[in-house]
Order: sequence, then C-alpha cells, then structure tokens
Amino acid sequence: MTTDEHYSEVSIAAEAALLRGALASPTGAAGIVLFAHGSGSSRLSPRNTYVAERLYRRGCATLLFDLLTAEEEERDTLTAKLRFDIPLLAKRLVAVTHWTQAQPQLRDLRIGYFGASTGAAAALIAATRVPGIAAVVSRGGRPDLAGAALLDVSVPTLLIVGGNDPEVLALNRRAIALLRCEARLTIVPEATHLFEEPGALELVASLAATWFTRHFKSAPPAASAFPEASRLQRD
Repeated sequence: MTTDEHYSEVSIAAEAALLRGALASPTGAAGIVLFAHGSGSSRLSPRNTYVAERLYRRGCATLLFDLLTAEEEERDTLTAKLRFDIPLLAKRLVAVTHWTQAQPQLRDLRIGYFGASTGAAAALIAATRVPGIAAVVSRGGRPDLAGAALLDVSVPTLLIVGGNDPEVLALNRRAIALLRCEARLTIVPEATHLFEEPGALELVASLAATWFTRHFKSAPPAASAFPEASRLQRD
C-alpha cells in the first residue's frame, strides 16, 4: 500500500505509544479522513485501503494508522482483548486527531472519522471529545460498543451495514435509535460483514465519499472548528 507514490509513512506519538501510519493528501483537499480499523486489523487492512484510495480520488486526504503498537498487536493476537478495549482505542484516535491538527500541511483541513467494526465505537466516542469533527462513517461497525456516549454524539453519522449481516444490522438499528444527531443507516443489499461480494465495497466507498465531501463543505472552517489547533499554531 505505502509504495504508492501518494502515500507517505508517518509516526504518531500517542503518549507512550508510537503508532505507524500512512498519509495521503491530494492537492486542494477539503478535508482528511482518519481511519479507525476494526477487530484484529491494522493500517494494512485491504478493505480500508480500498476505501482510502477511493476517497483520495474524490479529493479527500486520508490517514491510515495502527491503533496498537507492534508489541500490543502481538499480544492482542494471543488474547484478543485490546481490540475490544474501546476506551483505549478512542483515546488513541483522539491523540492522532491532535497530531493531525498540529501538522502545518493538514491543520486547515476539516476532519472526518471512518470506523470499521470496533473502530466505529472508538470513532463515535472520539467525536464527542474533539470539537469540530465534520462527519463519521461506520462500515460494518459496532456503534453499540460506544455505550452511553451515543447520546452525546453531535456529528453527522452514516452507518453502513450489509443486508446479510443480521446480528450487526440489529445492533446498528438499536444504536441509531439513540443518536440525536443527523444519522443515517444504509443497508448494502446481499452484502455480508466484510463486504466481499462483487460491488459491495465499491458501494461502501462511494457512500462514504459522498457523505464526507458533503459534510466537509458544510462544516465550519478548520481554524474555528478546532480551537486547539489554532492555539498550537500560535505557540
């Protein structure tokens, strides 16, 4: 993935952790999408990589990154516990957001979150902690794991679920009933949890790109949306 000419490797400090990432920023991008991957995945997720490529073609900057360090990923492979540590994942996403706001080439961009599986819960929680997030998209996500934070989400949220993923679809229906923001549940017909069916992931990418580009255009300018970023520019 990162061999493509428009990707650059980045390292992001999140307190004691150093997270690896891949950044792509087209000329004139109106916003940047931060990817919070799901259970047992990483920045190399082929599905998220595909969506990121399609977003890039639609004029969005993208940041694919690991929510866990290499050591944590190795431990999680054995225990499968960290991938469900939603408070930790949300905290890491907030730290990556602050890193993005502090980068000179990115600080004027509106920010959106794309979450998959457990990463969707982390994205929704992070959206309640960082002012000015423009939009959230969940792909086959577990927004229910955000718990009581769902009541505090004010960011336009799109939930995308496969029609043949009944358990996750039921959880998303319960979650969207708790959201008080602009929220939409879109069902991809015949698609299963990983959207491996022909055309399914392409539709996910198209839906996400439309949602992000629309809300990047309507969101406040980055300088007013992210007061902390403005302070960092002056310091």
